Amino acid sequence: MKKQALYILFVLTAFSLKAQDKTPAMAEGLKTHQDLFNTSMNDSVSCYRIPALITAPNGDLIAAIDERIPSCNDLRGSDDINIVIRRSSNNGKTWGPIETVMDFPLGKSASDPSMIVDEMTKEIFLFYNFMNLNTEKDIYYLHVMKSSDNGKTWSEPEDITSQIAKPEWHKDFKFITSGRGIQTRSGKLLHTMVNLNSGLHLFGSDDHGKTWYFLNTPIQPADESKVIELADGTLMINARVNKKGMRYVHTSKDDGKTWRTKPAPELIDPGCNASIVRYTSIEDGYKKNRLLFSNAKSKQGRTNLTVRVSYDEGQTWTDGKTIYEGPSAYSSLTVLKNGDIGVFFEKDEYTKNVYAQFSLEWLTDKKDKYKKP
Repeated sequence: MKKQALYILFVLTAFSLKAQDKTPAMAEGLKTHQDLFNTSMNDSVSCYRIPALITAPNGDLIAAIDERIPSCNDLRGSDDINIVIRRSSNNGKTWGPIETVMDFPLGKSASDPSMIVDEMTKEIFLFYNFMNLNTEKDIYYLHVMKSSDNGKTWSEPEDITSQIAKPEWHKDFKFITSGRGIQTRSGKLLHTMVNLNSGLHLFGSDDHGKTWYFLNTPIQPADESKVIELADGTLMINARVNKKGMRYVHTSKDDGKTWRTKPAPELIDPGCNASIVRYTSIEDGYKKNRLLFSNAKSKQGRTNLTVRVSYDEGQTWTDGKTIYEGPSAYSSLTVLKNGDIGVFFEKDEYTKNVYAQFSLEWLTDKKDKYKKP
């Protein structure tokens, strides 16, 4: 009887401890996951924020992020933000040390990294927003750097503000959106920038980054957004819209001159930066057109990082699979050379920035599988 009572006490205690432990876990079945940036790696850093992830032309993975020194404040509230990266040369299994890409003197900050890979020239473009808080507080400048060796070295920054923003916008709150832009099938480079006064705008380059231009047509409602090219050449923008509880989708069949707008209630969203990338296309020899989308799948509160698949060019989406059900915010997707999928996201209220990797087969519960043509 005494042994039975002790056993019952043991079971109740174990159950109680389990109930108290509400810390969410990463999804089971991931190939790998690793925290790439947190403050334990550098005692002088207040936080790391705003992830961007790409697959370099040679197959390396490059993860870029803000290194926010004095506080976790955004650009206009911090006089010391650097852009740093880490690299994986073995398909995400291990990552190299933190490398500083841009570190201005105190009082000048760089923030919100994003990248575009030019598959034709094998170059990588890294964009960020710049501010001199000593002399021009609240004045945003838009910069780009270029790498011709898969992100090992970078060119001096170029200020492209005058090319992709109107002169009368000088004092406006404007920024290039973090994450990534695209290269269209024709070779055009395209990306998104926001002017909080006039809306979202596309900007691009037709000469592989030698010069840049912006499309004057404002797109609304839209905050931080991502552009993608559909199979028929249509441009589609998947947009963050605050206080709506969902994403909005904008499409253009005339290279961005005019846009059709519709809400996407199936893509519930708390008003947070997300990611959308092409996984495969029939035109490239695959059997299916596939798009991938990641976001904090929650109407309120940044939580429940989820990745979904679309087989009809973004008209409908699968329910997706939760990568992490706890606090999770900005995310950035990439497709590895072997067909695996990588997502780099802010975790646990901006204290961690995790890279997770998985297969299409895992994402779709074995309903679909990657096959190289």
